[in-house]
Parts: sequence; C-alpha cells; structure tokens
Amino acid sequence: MEKEELFYALALQAVEGIGPVRAKKLLDHFGSVRQIFEEYYRDRSGFKKLGQKILNGLNSKEIFLKAEQEMRFLENRNLLAVCFNDQAYPSKLRHCADAPLLLFQKGKFNINEKRVLSIVGTRLMTSYGRQFLQEFITDIKPFDPIIVSGLAYGIDICAHEEALRNDICTVGILAHGLDMVYPKSHERTAQRMTENGGFYTEFWSGSRAEKENFIKRNRIIAGISEATLVVESASKGGSLVTAHYASSYHRDVLAVPGRAGDKYSAGCNMLIKSNKAAMITSAMDMEYALGWTTDTAVNRTVQRKLFVELDASEKIVYEQLDSSEKKMLDQIAMDCGFSVQMTVSILLQLELKGMVLSCSGKRYQAL
Repeated sequence: MEKEELFYALALQAVEGIGPVRAKKLLDHFGSVRQIFEEYYRDRSGFKKLGQKILNGLNSKEIFLKAEQEMRFLENRNLLAVCFNDQAYPSKLRHCADAPLLLFQKGKFNINEKRVLSIVGTRLMTSYGRQFLQEFITDIKPFDPIIVSGLAYGIDICAHEEALRNDICTVGILAHGLDMVYPKSHERTAQRMTENGGFYTEFWSGSRAEKENFIKRNRIIAGISEATLVVESASKGGSLVTAHYASSYHRDVLAVPGRAGDKYSAGCNMLIKSNKAAMITSAMDMEYALGWTTDTAVNRTVQRKLFVELDASEKIVYEQLDSSEKKMLDQIAMDCGFSVQMTVSILLQLELKGMVLSCSGKRYQAL
C-alpha cells in the first residue's frame, strides 16, 4: 500500500463516527481514500448527510497527527497495512459488509494463496479436544491449508501450536494492537508463528484487549476463511458467536460432537442438532463437507476436464465458478444472465459430468 494512501486511510479511521461500513462506502464512491479528503476540502456540500460530528472530525488536525504517529509505529516495527481495495487484502473477508477498512499484518504470508480454515473453541479445553486437534491437524496437512484462530487459551493456542508442529502456516487474529501479545504467556508461540504465518488485527497500537474487541475479532476469524470448525464449546461463548458470524457470511460451519451431558460439548452438539453445523469426526469428514482435494486429486480432475465436452451454456456457467471459493446460486445466475431455474439445470449437468461440486446453502464450486 502506498504511504500516502495509507496516511489518509489512517486519518479516515481516526475520525470518530466513521466505522468500517461507512468508510468503505466512501471509498467505493470516491475511488481512493485520498480522493475523499480532496473532495471534502474542495466542496463539502456532498458530505452534509454524514452529520456535523463527522464533518468536524474530517476537518480536525488531530486525525492527521494520529495517522503520522501510527505510520511511524508501523515503519519502526516493519509491519504491513492492507486496505480494503488492495489486492493483498483477504479476498474472502472483502465479501463481508462489516469487514475493516484496514488490516495490520505481522509476518510474511499470503492469505489468498491457500485454503483457509478457522478453528475456535473453549478456553477450558479438555483432553478430548486436545487429542482431536492433534490427530485432525496432522491429517489435514496434505491439503496445505492456513489455520486461523485467535491466540486465546485452550482450543485457539492448541490449534496454532499443532499447526506449527506440522509445519502448517497459521495466522492469529488479535483483539488488540501489534505492540503487545495477549495473553502474555503465549509470547513464545507468537514468535514462532511469525516464522510460518503471523497475525492480523484491525486495532491500532496502544489498543488493549478490551471485551468488545474480542467480538469484533471474531467476525474477522469467521470472514477470513471458507469454514469455521468449532472444537468444544459450552452452550454460550465466543466460539458460538464466531460460528454465527460464519453462518451469516454464508460460510460453512463445522462442529466436533461430544458426549451428551459434557459441558464443553453442549455448544457443538447444539449446532449439529439444529443443523447449523456439519458434524466433523475426522479429516475425512471435513474433506467431504468442504469438497477439499489434495494436489494429486486436483491433477486427476484437471486431466478429466480435458476430455469433457461442454455446450455453450455449460461453458458460460463453468467459467463463472472457481475451484478455491464457493459461489451462491443467485450470484451465478446473475453473472451468467440466466434464470435461476435454468442455472440449476445447467449446474446439475455439470455436476453429473464431474465438473462442479454442489455445497450446502445453494453454493457451487468448480472441481
């Protein structure tokens, strides 16, 4: 991200009353963050609907002083900042209406290059949860995913550590700035994560791990990945909030079942029982639920595609699909210019030819 654009993006974030949704609407309208300020100083009449509080903020020197201070922090720590309209911004998160305007990144990783799986759960992990994660993460290594979690006690830190043990890239989503690690006892693991993964946060330096920040953090955990796996959860808790976010973003929710009556399996069992999550007992279950394949299987599929004949409408539909991301039926129909009924019929033919995978929630993915 160019320094000048980052400076204006930070200044915009510093304006009280401008949250992620409003900031992105302004960005969409004006094309760049710098252009927002240039237009504001040229003709303020188009900004009156924002309210006097925001107008005063845009006109304040304080926001630019704060932006300069944060830029110095990022430069001194060799940290990255990616804006919503940057190519490096997490592509899946970009589809979420409440995605942050800016993400601060520590570590060298590209979230858009691989499959991404979020793993969340109770902070009071039992031996059952630990054993499951040890076996599960070892078994999914051939898929070469990125494992995302929140660096918290229990399931989160176990997921990060098991990913590191298996040489799998792992990314922590933080509820505070990049000038600290919380909890402090996870500093050693956090340091190792920067060698094969790293961290994202939307919070500026100096931001503490406040209670409300964890809820905001959870939406990023859910939005940044194609699926969220819940491993042990009580009937209430942050992991269920993350699962709710994932469902609202039309992402797959997966849950590990537990014994009836187990306190820290009650949330998972409820998700499964109410059909809000697919039941996962092994890596094979996840492979089936998400349609994941190893590179070897992908190569076999590519070879099969070379010999499949498609008619004109099938080609149009197939070209709208991607092998790394599921797409909603309505969106496919709109992009192709076909009716939903016609699109369903074509997708069925493509599925029978082994070209398309039908997923939950009326979503489809190229094989």
